[in-house]
Amino acid sequence: MGSSHDQPSLVAEGVLSGEELRRLDAHWRAANYLTVGQIYLRDNPLLTEPLEAGHIKPRLLGHWGTSPGLNIIYTHLNRVIRERGSSVLLVTGPGHGGPAILANVYLEGTYSEIYPDVSLDAAGMLRFFRQFSTPGGVPSHVSVPTPGSIHEGGELGYALVHSFGAAFDHPELVVACVIGDGEAETGPLEGSWKGISFLNPARDGAVLPILHLNGYKISSATVLGRSSDEDIASLLQGHGYAPVFVSGDDPHHVHRDLASALDHCFDSIAAIQADARERGVRARPIWPALVLRTPKGWTGPAIVDGQQIEGTFRAHQVPVAGVRTDPEHLAILEQWLRSYRPEELFDQGGCPVPDVLAANPTGDRRMGANPVANGGRVLVALDLPDFTDYAIPVDRPAAERAESTRVLGRFLRDVFVKNASQRNFRLFCPDETSSNRLDAVFEVEDRCWMEPIESTDEHLSPEGRVMEVLSEHLCEGWLEGYLLTGRHGLFATYEAFAMVSASMVVQHAKWLDHASTLGWRRPVASLNLLLTSTCWRNDHNGFSHQGPGLIDTVMSKKPSVSRIYLPPDANCLLSVADHCLRSRGYVNLIVIDKQPQLQYLDIDAAREHCSRGAGMWAWASTFGGEDPDIVLACAGDIVTMETLAAAELLRRFVPDLRVRVVNVVDLMTLLPANDHPHGMDLLQFNDLFTPDQHVIFAFHGYARGVHELIHGQGDTDRFHVRGYREEGTTTTPFDMVVLNHVSRYQLVQQALRRSRRRPGGSDELLEHCRVMLARHAVYVTEHLEDMPEVRDWTWTGG
Repeated sequence: MGSSHDQPSLVAEGVLSGEELRRLDAHWRAANYLTVGQIYLRDNPLLTEPLEAGHIKPRLLGHWGTSPGLNIIYTHLNRVIRERGSSVLLVTGPGHGGPAILANVYLEGTYSEIYPDVSLDAAGMLRFFRQFSTPGGVPSHVSVPTPGSIHEGGELGYALVHSFGAAFDHPELVVACVIGDGEAETGPLEGSWKGISFLNPARDGAVLPILHLNGYKISSATVLGRSSDEDIASLLQGHGYAPVFVSGDDPHHVHRDLASALDHCFDSIAAIQADARERGVRARPIWPALVLRTPKGWTGPAIVDGQQIEGTFRAHQVPVAGVRTDPEHLAILEQWLRSYRPEELFDQGGCPVPDVLAANPTGDRRMGANPVANGGRVLVALDLPDFTDYAIPVDRPAAERAESTRVLGRFLRDVFVKNASQRNFRLFCPDETSSNRLDAVFEVEDRCWMEPIESTDEHLSPEGRVMEVLSEHLCEGWLEGYLLTGRHGLFATYEAFAMVSASMVVQHAKWLDHASTLGWRRPVASLNLLLTSTCWRNDHNGFSHQGPGLIDTVMSKKPSVSRIYLPPDANCLLSVADHCLRSRGYVNLIVIDKQPQLQYLDIDAAREHCSRGAGMWAWASTFGGEDPDIVLACAGDIVTMETLAAAELLRRFVPDLRVRVVNVVDLMTLLPANDHPHGMDLLQFNDLFTPDQHVIFAFHGYARGVHELIHGQGDTDRFHVRGYREEGTTTTPFDMVVLNHVSRYQLVQQALRRSRRRPGGSDELLEHCRVMLARHAVYVTEHLEDMPEVRDWTWTGG
């Protein structure tokens, strides 16, 4: 054990009185004791008897290395809150420092208020220890059950971007973001420093980055941990921050210096905000950042089995592993636990002593109880305009073209207008708002921008709430932080590059799913994702821009969370968007292209169709869709057009063939009713698709997705799904569907092959399809565009 911790010299210096220093040190030691206890102990929580092997958990899990640094940060932020009355949200990037954050929310009483059986006494402490990283307990990282958390710490890289999302439109909030030196090596974190270029001190809160350098990740050194203070200062200054450094392994000096550094940082934040709020925003401020260097596994065992532990990577997880079988290891653990002097920190009943409790803020000022960390508590519903007011007229289906997302843009414009006073809605997009035809929002909103603005710029302003940054990670992360702290938003991006941040969507979906099981977590607004510039219409950009993979990602998430919508036209898009913006606790994935496309349903029909999620289109079917010989189904805008064109060819060439056309808007309706709230029971499914006829299903995404969804819906071998086959290049729009075997001619070929009967005229139609496909192959290479009869096709089937 480090002797500097055993008996620290607590002399009052600087901003701390001797009494305050003793109080802070007691709180820190108590948090460290509770952290170690969570990792190791299943009994004897207060060490009222000598430690024995039977007091130790059979499986030792958890992470010690980063925890003492997190504990001292939490302790000192408490002092700042108490003295200043600040509203502080703590986001901890070193996620596996979970036991440290749990220790602190337990000490401040928040944990016991939410989980009364984990009380502030010996019995509660024992439950607190036993639940950590055990079956039916809590994870080893900061997660959904942790009060005060908005950040799932299992996947590194997102702490700082979540922090900025939380600070937007929360003017009184300071988000203290602890960044571990391991996390600092990730790409998303490196990009996140740019958040201050979008943070308006007049209307937003502040983000205080705390770069916690202990030198090591799980088994090796870290880049910044080995970098000099000068290099780190240059890095942070280049990003626009004024760094303040604190380092050491002597608790007395670190307490003193950390208190002074935090006071300096909070003074700087207050001065920046006061100036902006009194005089207006003139330029991007130089915000403070704190760099804290303390040893890995600080105050833990120095040497075990002759190997250095404290201050090395070996302190990362469980520093002393053989305590149940090795008496020497058991003795080291007992010495370690007793070095915190628990008899000074807890009374005989196990309650923290007054000195420890006095270090905590009270009420909602406790970081574990801050209302914004439970965003549903502060959520105000959006005031949405009537989406039917934005409908486009559809007098005849598939006769006129419109840019569907441009129609949505006008709706979103007025969402901004109606919620301007609430300041609780933002649009996030990686430099593509205009490209994705949502630029009507610029009639009332600007792009948020804190950097210099030139006369040739358009729609840039510090006041803007359209968040454009060329990083899917930042857009997704900002939106997640914004939603989890009680606001609303939409992330619009090119379909293929939504996969850049797909893992973030997965983590958010897991968070929402777990949160839905906790009664104290209030539902937050849904994560709304709009994918446009889709694979089928990125023919000009080529193979790199062609990929519908996020559908598969969202499809695999829990039914309590996942929703996928494929509106075929503008009016359906309006209906879906209205529903999604009103919803709570979901990941809503909306996929539709931005290019001019045929429009099928008037607004009343669209609303009814979207409410069902899937339905037969009698107008496109023959014989009213009754008793069909073949079913043509589709999900997705481009494949819907190809399906209708195929249906018209069948109607023209083989009028005796009974064809039913089914369109699916809500992809999850395909699931069995027992598997998803939107799913269909077998009776409904068979009523729509028939119980026994073959179904040619044209799908926007990968064909396997539909096969996975319909598994369990009776005889599904009769479904023949055609979708994106990873065939792409720089080509024409129609050539894309041909390459992937989902063109109208290929759908007709499949329909005639699978139909229950072969009507007269089939051979002529098959020959027509063969000729047209051959003609297409020649035409596109000669004319560099699609054939007019394809390019200009509209529905004339009557």
